[in-house]
Amino acid sequence: MTKPSLPELLHAAVTAVGGTERPGQVSMAEAVAEAVDDNAHLLVQAGTGTGKSLGYLVPALAHGERVVVATATLALQRQLVERDLPRTVDALHPLLRRRPQFAMLKGRSNYLCLHRLHEGAPQDEEEGLFDQFEAAAPSSKLGQDLLRLRDWSDETETGDRDDLTPGVSDRAWSQISVSSRECLGATKCTYGAECFAEAARERAKLADVVVTNHALLAIDAIEGAPVLPKHEVLIVDEAHELVSRVTGVATGELTPGQVNRAVRRAAKLVNEKAADALLTASEGFERVMELALPGRLEEVPEDLGYALMALRDAARTVISALGGTRDKSVQDEDAVRKQAMASVESIHSVAERITQGSEYDVVWYERHDRFGASVRVAPLSVSGLLREKLFADRSVVLTSATLKLGGDFNGVGASLGLAPEGTAGDDIPQWKGLDVGSPFDYPRQGILYVARHLATPGREGSRTDMLDELAELVDAAGGRTLGLFSSMRAAQAAAEELRGRQDKPILLQGEETLGELIKNFAADPETCLFGTLSLWQGVDVPGPSCQLVVMDRIPFPRPDDPLMSARQKAVEEAGGNGFMAVAATHAALLMAQGAGRLVRAMGDKGVVAVLDPRLANARYGSYLRASLPDFWYTTDRNQARRSLAAIDAAARTAQ
Repeated sequence: MTKPSLPELLHAAVTAVGGTERPGQVSMAEAVAEAVDDNAHLLVQAGTGTGKSLGYLVPALAHGERVVVATATLALQRQLVERDLPRTVDALHPLLRRRPQFAMLKGRSNYLCLHRLHEGAPQDEEEGLFDQFEAAAPSSKLGQDLLRLRDWSDETETGDRDDLTPGVSDRAWSQISVSSRECLGATKCTYGAECFAEAARERAKLADVVVTNHALLAIDAIEGAPVLPKHEVLIVDEAHELVSRVTGVATGELTPGQVNRAVRRAAKLVNEKAADALLTASEGFERVMELALPGRLEEVPEDLGYALMALRDAARTVISALGGTRDKSVQDEDAVRKQAMASVESIHSVAERITQGSEYDVVWYERHDRFGASVRVAPLSVSGLLREKLFADRSVVLTSATLKLGGDFNGVGASLGLAPEGTAGDDIPQWKGLDVGSPFDYPRQGILYVARHLATPGREGSRTDMLDELAELVDAAGGRTLGLFSSMRAAQAAAEELRGRQDKPILLQGEETLGELIKNFAADPETCLFGTLSLWQGVDVPGPSCQLVVMDRIPFPRPDDPLMSARQKAVEEAGGNGFMAVAATHAALLMAQGAGRLVRAMGDKGVVAVLDPRLANARYGSYLRASLPDFWYTTDRNQARRSLAAIDAAARTAQ
């Protein structure tokens, strides 16, 4: 029998999911197949509606080698495992004459731990060792969550937190889950044979396609100990998020509360001298942190340096002592010891990293209203790490609706550790960039309106002219507005102002769960939804409920953001343009994501309104506009209002 062609396989898969074949999807599938066959690397920009998941799944399944697919969001992981993969595998089975297996794999703390569920979580000294189910009053929210988790543990097949509906609080989940550092290990644990996390790992080892998240991919790359099964092809979806997720995993943090917990956990398990040394170091660190002011530490201050060295040395002593003492009076000593060891090791590694003072790290103080001060350390850049760990020994495909910024892939490529496209060299990963476009007719379906007449936004202060403009646009649109703001304060001010001026419902991020807000926004066309960062990327509302997307200002990083400003300065010191490489790239990515909220289906029409004149007037404005969908462009406020009113009237007629 002849081997089925890629077009045949793609056609079968698209038919199975009830979709329509798109030219961009076909181009993408062909390019992915070529990259995988040649063991090469590919960056693919595939606009909304292209059907990109099938564009990479079909050639990957046809290739026959093991594939890891890493996504940034839970929603896409669910879509792949619950919808796209089952249907695609069913459709391709008769043609391939084999049934590829697939599995989802997450970090250990995402799975219910049977040992902790049945034996109880080791508690801190002042709380005593108790059964958390007995201690939490059944009438309290925590008690109800824990009782529901216990019932759920008898019926769940996966133990995966995301399969629990409705979900539970982080506090409740932490009572019945463990991190990889706290885990006893399957061979030492009474419940090892039934462990949900181990079962997920075993399924992943047998699967042809393993779906995971960016964080686990980062842990696999950074920590050296393989978490993911060996694979020949890596596909990174939502790849615009990868750098920030890897940075997050590579960031260390120390807080007085975290250090105090470690002291309490270790105290009963080590000799008095070791325990006292850690307690004294903890108190010294706490005194320093009481005076900490937010901002970057170009050099570690002397008092912080001494406090961290004392913590590092005391933690090292405790780690040695924890390995050699036993205390029969401690219930479930192995679990208590493992939790204490995890806490102290975490403190030791961060304290040592900061005291070593690498030129490749950025250190800063942060202060949180609720949790107090913390000291943080993050890599100045993750590009070298990604170049070394991501692109060796396998074919890598990175895809997203927003990878091409300012007209090419080189900006995103540089952040991933890649040289400009076409650069040759022995140690330089070779890659190609491909933009397969979008099935949407952006110039006909959308308008980009820039409010050129408004005052340039300053760092602080109210923007009365912007709020007036926003109210007029919302009024013309008849509601139907997604408001994307650069800060929570700005979103709150706008919501308060418009609630006072209009009778249209204004939903505000933080007043309900994100899922509930989006559901209510989609259900009523007159409703508006205002919010910040997660709304720029996480809203998929096709149809008449979202016909105006407003951005209050260009979302540059805050000038006082320690990591972003350090990265910008490093680029400048190397002779580059730090503003364009860091701040403008950051803003372009977010604006492209935000503008992408408008047109989600073939019949969608609307306006993206940017209430920041710099997009029209500043030199970098053309770079930012080139990163957005190819909407019809105007700075005429009357034109924008007339268009919104016409779109609103058409939507009302169609209802």
